[in-house]
Amino acid sequence: MNVMTSDPRQLTETAFRFAEQPNLPEELRMLREQVRRFVEKEVIPHGEAWERDGKIPREIFRRMGALGFLGMRHEAEYGGTDMGPLASMVFAEELGRSSFGGFTSSTLVHTDMSAVHITLRGTPEQKRKYLPAIIRGETICSIAVTEPDAGSDVAGLKTRATRDGDGWVINGSKMFITNAVYGDILIVAARTDPQAKGSRGISLFIVERNTPGISATKLDKHGWLCSDTAEIAFQDVRVPADSLLGEENKGFYGIMETFQNERICIGGICAGESAKAIELTTNYVKTRQAFGGPLWNQQGVRLKLAQLAAKAAAARQLAYHAAELAAAGQDCLREVSMVKALSPEVLHEVVHGCLQLHGGSGFMRGTPIERMVRDARVLTIGGGATEVMLEEVAKRM
Repeated sequence: MNVMTSDPRQLTETAFRFAEQPNLPEELRMLREQVRRFVEKEVIPHGEAWERDGKIPREIFRRMGALGFLGMRHEAEYGGTDMGPLASMVFAEELGRSSFGGFTSSTLVHTDMSAVHITLRGTPEQKRKYLPAIIRGETICSIAVTEPDAGSDVAGLKTRATRDGDGWVINGSKMFITNAVYGDILIVAARTDPQAKGSRGISLFIVERNTPGISATKLDKHGWLCSDTAEIAFQDVRVPADSLLGEENKGFYGIMETFQNERICIGGICAGESAKAIELTTNYVKTRQAFGGPLWNQQGVRLKLAQLAAKAAAARQLAYHAAELAAAGQDCLREVSMVKALSPEVLHEVVHGCLQLHGGSGFMRGTPIERMVRDARVLTIGGGATEVMLEEVAKRM
């Protein structure tokens, strides 16, 4: 193994960042800096306490709302800024750099995976009723699609909504629902035409969390500990007729459309978490003494980190490309599916490689890299498992 002589200039703590996108608008560059400062000041110092508590203080959502972070996918009329998919990509990447996957997921479920349904297919009355408080961070939103027997197979969901007089009655259960314990609004997918097969006959509803008949059981997870995740039971839950979100029996197509947001965001999360893991590990190996000097002096260590950085940079570029296609209104289902298939797998390789370079300390609870390894695993599953995404790509080859 080639051993490099120590150079003090190379052993100072450094921040690892990917090069900025050359055509990124100035307003999104400013957004990146603003989110970065917020994460460094408001998230990183408190994240470990949130992990222990198993919840994120509601005040942090209100602070993000005051800064305009929660309205980037919503119209100005209701307090949003309507900045589009590239803003979501930048936002997700910088949240990912916090290293707290639970915080990142809870925030993006609120902004890009649930409340965005109201903007995309809600009536003016629904928007006026719900969006202002959602954008201010006073109301926390969740998306309830996944069920015990219907994960990536959304068309297989069994929760039913039955028309009854001037309203609907919902019965069924949902599984692995983020923000379901401490949140306020659920966007619920339910089957409204029991005779329809597959993706047909599914509708979306806005359901207030405190509606009688809803119960939530908090789940004990491998990672994302500060994010509340629950199994939800709906037992004769009565909601008014105007809770229907979008066209009756057309909810599946709305879910698929919004999955595009989720998968672009996951590309951003993976880019941010990869950069943070590489940064933490580079700084660690530059100070960890072994074999007569810093581990950084060992060529094998340097080459491993360089290889991980190259793979992460390539996955990041694909994610930005998909976000740019989405922002331009182009059909990008294939590219977004590629992002979801590739980025979490690359992140998985990055964090495991980085943990290896931390040695025994990386295996200890309380170290950021150990937490990041646990948090990264679910990204290959949620939002469409890797295998399902590869099949979506193959269909379009």
